[in-house]
Amino acid sequence: MELRVIDKTDEELRMEVAGEDHTFMNVLKGALLETEGVAAATYDVNPEQSGGQTDPILSVKTEGGLDPLDAVAEASRRVQDMTADFYDAFEAAL
Repeated sequence: MELRVIDKTDEELRMEVAGEDHTFMNVLKGALLETEGVAAATYDVNPEQSGGQTDPILSVKTEGGLDPLDAVAEASRRVQDMTADFYDAFEAAL
């Protein structure tokens, strides 16, 4: 996975997430929308690319002084925690 910040302000972020698809991006978007201070989060396929794998562009808008990079970091930790919890439950079920 490669990340590339396209645009960033104090309250908005656009970032390319190379090598990912809808599966990961939907989980990340959901975690962002559950993050306090996130007003909006979405992603779209990069319209400038043609053919082959297209890379999604994540867009985040925050409020209340939350830096959008901090919001992505917090949402990423939440995804990591959910994955660890699932793995632990799976191992216990075996």
